[in-house]
Amino acid sequence: MDLGRDERLILQSKAGDVAAFKELVQRHEGKVAGVVKSMLGSTPEAEDVGQEVFIKFYESLDKFRGDSMVSTYLVRIAINLSLNELKKRKRNQARYVGLDAGKDAKTSDDTMDLKELLTFELSRLEPEFKSVVTLRLIEGYSTEETSNLLKIPLGTVLSRLSRAQIKLRLALSKKLKP
Repeated sequence: MDLGRDERLILQSKAGDVAAFKELVQRHEGKVAGVVKSMLGSTPEAEDVGQEVFIKFYESLDKFRGDSMVSTYLVRIAINLSLNELKKRKRNQARYVGLDAGKDAKTSDDTMDLKELLTFELSRLEPEFKSVVTLRLIEGYSTEETSNLLKIPLGTVLSRLSRAQIKLRLALSKKLKP
C-alpha cells in the first residue's frame, strides 16, 4: 500500500475533501471488515461496527498525527469498537437468562464443516482471547504489532494466544472425535 498516498489523502481529508476521505475508506475497508467480522462474525452488528470505525476515524482526523500507519490506526479503532459490541452482547445475554444464548440454531456438529466449526468455536472465545487470535493468526500481525495495537505487554499477547489455542484445540478435538 502506498504510504505516501495515505498521507496525502489524510491531509486532503483534514482540509474537507470528501472524495479523499472516500478513497481512504475504499483503500482500508477490506482490512477493517476482516477484523470486525473475525471478532463479531458475519452479523448486522458487524456491518454497523465497520461503518462506525470510519465515522470515528473521520471525527478524529484532526487528532491523527501519523505516528502509525492509517491501517494500524483503523484496526485499533475496529478492535476497540468490536470489544465494546461484545460487552454489549454479554450484557444483553445476561438480561435474557432464561434463553439459551450460547446455542446457535445452525450449530449442529453433524452439519458443520471444519471452517464453520472453527469460526463457531472462535466466536465462543472470551473477547481478550478473540482479539489476540484475530490480530495475530487471522490478520497476520506480528506479536509485537498485536501488543502495540491492543496496548498490552508482549508476554500477555503470548500467554493469551497460547491459552486461546489450547481452548480451540480442546473444543475442536471434542467435536471431531470419530
